[in-house]
Amino acid sequence: MSKLESMDDLFMDEIRDLYDAEKQLTKALPKMAKASSSPGLRAALEGHLKQTERHVERLEEIFDSLGAKSTGKKCAAMVGLTKEGDELVGETDKGPLRDAGLISAAQKVEHYEIAGYGSARAHAQLLGHTAAVSLLDMTLGEEKQANRKLNDLAEGSINEAAGASGTGEASETRRTTGPKTRTAGD
Repeated sequence: MSKLESMDDLFMDEIRDLYDAEKQLTKALPKMAKASSSPGLRAALEGHLKQTERHVERLEEIFDSLGAKSTGKKCAAMVGLTKEGDELVGETDKGPLRDAGLISAAQKVEHYEIAGYGSARAHAQLLGHTAAVSLLDMTLGEEKQANRKLNDLAEGSINEAAGASGTGEASETRRTTGPKTRTAGD
């Protein structure tokens, strides 16, 4: 690992990190879609896979425009986020609870990507990489749209179905007493 000494170095490091993150997602999204039981969630994840493949292509365009190799830097954050998603699938049965967890895992990924693409776009703009700014901006918009879609699915029905599907004393207590309200002293 070489030392980053300039804004150009930082920008390329960010692009390489995003490239690896997107490549990892092309493997994780099909597994997440298969693990879901909601047709809407499955469609959203499969649709985002197609976008993710375009994100990889856009990052390759950026590498080409800068005369750099399209190599990734291992994105440790995405390794961890996808591992959490895999663990969730192993710890839940197929159904609304798993779907709610998959949405949460996918939104963590989206938030990471939104932060990464936002920073990379700002740095590209500062460096005068206008083609990169345009490509990063397109991807950033799609990541935000994917996050909104996931949020709509969660709030539209999946979270409620997951809450209603709970078993055991804790779930029964929530259903009969309602949510705990906080006071200023809590």
